[in-house]
Amino acid sequence: QVQLVESGGGLVQAGGSLRLSCAASGRTLRSYGMGWFRQAPGKEREFVAVISWSGGNTYYADSVKGRFTISRDNAKNMVYLQMNSLKPEDTAVYYCAADLRAVGSRYPSTYEYWGQGTQVTVSS
Repeated sequence: QVQLVESGGGLVQAGGSLRLSCAASGRTLRSYGMGWFRQAPGKEREFVAVISWSGGNTYYADSVKGRFTISRDNAKNMVYLQMNSLKPEDTAVYYCAADLRAVGSRYPSTYEYWGQGTQVTVSS
């Protein structure tokens, strides 16, 4: 079992930045692909970013490309999402997730473990 806990969310003005963290316990994340997803009220959960087990491969949703950066520190069992140039439409609950497939995926159904989420609110 893997337990994931997100942190770093909050209220920020448009154009600002936040750094989300995802701490894992129970098992090492070294062999997992890791993803970030988000869900806004009344909308389905959507893919944000994914990083492979080694950190060598990353992939982003078009809506965040160039603004968000996903990274990981396997020694610390941590995954991060640096969010810059935030927009009101980025407002959502953000979730990290672990995929037994080392490369990760953009599809929520492939992820085995999920955190509880952290709220990000961007004011205009």
